[in-house]
Amino acid sequence: MTTTSDGSRRRFLRQTAAIGATFGGVVATRDALAQESPLVVPPWTKTPGLPLSEGNYGMPSPFEKNVVRRGRKDYRMPGSGSIMTPHGNLRGTITPSGLVFERSHGGVPEVDPAQHRLVIHGLVRQPLIFTMDDIVRFPSVSKIHFLECSGNTSQGWMNRPATVQLSHGLLSSCEWTGVMLSTILDEAGVAPNASWLIAEGADSAGLNRSIPIAKCLEDTMLVYAQNGEALRPENGYPLRLLLPGWEGNMSIKWVRRLRLASEPAMTRWETAMYTESMPDGTARQFTFVMEAKSVITDPAPERPLRAHGFMEIRGIAWSGNGRIKRVDVSTDGGRNWRQAELHDPVLNRALTRFTLPWQWKGEPALIMSRAMDETGYVQPTHRQLVAVRGTANRYHYNAIQPWQIAGDGKVTNVFA
Repeated sequence: MTTTSDGSRRRFLRQTAAIGATFGGVVATRDALAQESPLVVPPWTKTPGLPLSEGNYGMPSPFEKNVVRRGRKDYRMPGSGSIMTPHGNLRGTITPSGLVFERSHGGVPEVDPAQHRLVIHGLVRQPLIFTMDDIVRFPSVSKIHFLECSGNTSQGWMNRPATVQLSHGLLSSCEWTGVMLSTILDEAGVAPNASWLIAEGADSAGLNRSIPIAKCLEDTMLVYAQNGEALRPENGYPLRLLLPGWEGNMSIKWVRRLRLASEPAMTRWETAMYTESMPDGTARQFTFVMEAKSVITDPAPERPLRAHGFMEIRGIAWSGNGRIKRVDVSTDGGRNWRQAELHDPVLNRALTRFTLPWQWKGEPALIMSRAMDETGYVQPTHRQLVAVRGTANRYHYNAIQPWQIAGDGKVTNVFA
């Protein structure tokens, strides 16, 4: 549960005695630096700065030039591949629009919003065609939710990716603005025998997925903006679906058609792809929900330890089943666990920050986090997950992520 501010203050006071010596060492170091280098006016203070960037889109500092999306291309189809969010270099729970992960199957179409149309047909009272002007006239909502590819962390079945970005980067969290899909469906009138909705995108891959009508009426959104601005082209401009907590491929980008039906369409995207092979030769299908997961982002391979003493272990946790209830952290490979502090806001199907104070004395350590959501589901270990589902999968890997810290502070991804 979320720790209150009073609880945080009491915890801080209890910890002060334990970490006082560490902070004292930091102060001493600062004093020594001040004596060695008397305070001088830096060169950037002596000259006028850059002019206002009127007419330009604001960009990060050039000193942050390495904080970019990285990933891989899938050369089986032009434009297919993925690029990943650099969580090891981010601080909060909202992903900047320019760093939101991208997964495309046929490249990014250049869609003219003035010509884009959304068609609703099938088992409805009246088929409808909407322009973008029509869509934005409906009552709007803004909600914060994570979006995660079903293949996020999937290399963990067999491999150990080198960084947080490569292991957990097919995950982002945004403020999404649009209209509830239930509002649009109410306009068309859903027939009593309609139990599925088949959504189709306008990209060259024609990605289409079957969605249970219950999810459409619960919390699915038709989104036209993220983080206060129009959707980026690679994230579905001018219109996409958003299914909070469900695997990302269900949130169809560049959505152009919604067909109501009495059964799923069994498209190639839900038969040949996005199904999971099980050890007994069967396959899991329609595994929509992204189950509870967490990852420590500091320390991590992108953030090695550079000094002994007090530090905060920091990370993020999320669950497609609802809110995060608790995160535990271990620094000894899972033998002992301590409850981390959850930072507000703890939202439904959104990233939640957690922190834990820690004293590192320079010894090797194996750190990991374990999330629990409000349903009581607990994030499993690698061994627990493999025991049930084998290693022939490509999707829905949500095991505990261990980081090995060496005596020199280097952090690596290991099996544990």
